[in-house]
Parts: sequence; C-alpha cells; structure tokens
Amino acid sequence: MPNETAETLAQKRAVPTIKAPRRPAGTLYRGREGMWSWVLHRITGVAIYFFLLVHILDTSLVRLSPEAYNAVIGTYKTPIMGLGEIALVAAIGLHGLNGLRIILIDFWSVGTKHQKLMFYIVIALWIVLLAGFIPRQLMHIFGG
Repeated sequence: MPNETAETLAQKRAVPTIKAPRRPAGTLYRGREGMWSWVLHRITGVAIYFFLLVHILDTSLVRLSPEAYNAVIGTYKTPIMGLGEIALVAAIGLHGLNGLRIILIDFWSVGTKHQKLMFYIVIALWIVLLAGFIPRQLMHIFGG
C-alpha cells in the first residue's frame, strides 16, 4: 500500500472510540407527555375517589339525622366549596378525556404512535370545556 499516507494507515488501525449513549428521548411514560398523562390520571382518579367517598357519607346522613344532613349541605353553599366544585369538574373532565385517550392508545393500532398528539388534544378539549364552565360557575358562586 504505497499510495496510502501515514495518517490514513493510522485511521485504519485506530481503535474505535466509544461514544456516550444519546439521552433517550423518552418512552411512552418516561419524562414526557406520557408520564405527565399517567401522573395526572392517577391524581385525578384518587381525588374523584375521595370525593365520592365523602359524597356517599354526607348523603347517608339524611337517614341518620335530617338536621345534620341540612347542616352539611349548608356548608356546601359557601364560596370555598364553589371553588372546590370547579376543581372537581376539572378533575372529572381531565380524567374522563384522558381515559378515552388511554383507550385509543390500547385499542387503536397506531395509538402509541400518536399518543403525544392525543395528549395535547385532550388538554385543548379540557381547556375548552373548562372555559365554558368556569365563568358560569364563578357567576353562580359570587352572584353575578
């Protein structure tokens, strides 16, 4: 190999360098939209569960003592509880829409491919639905 330069020969004999692996762009549930969707779904699910538990308990008061039931229902008519209703509707809306997204991911053949887009669609629909509910609820709470 008389035509090759010393540099070319050194390149051929050089030990290949080991490069650090690229930082993973994330899987379905690691640090990206899939993970945040998973976290929000669990948080809203637990919040809805505890609301239903309290709702069953306060409704059962009507059998024990109608006066106690009326007192509890009276506390629900405060502005703080009205804001809590906004949080409840927000949690139910996000949980429901995200549940539909999860069904599409599980049963649609290209669901995992489009899961990021579906996450943003869920958030957009959720915001639109809340934009219709929150002003009306605030008027109801504060007498507008």
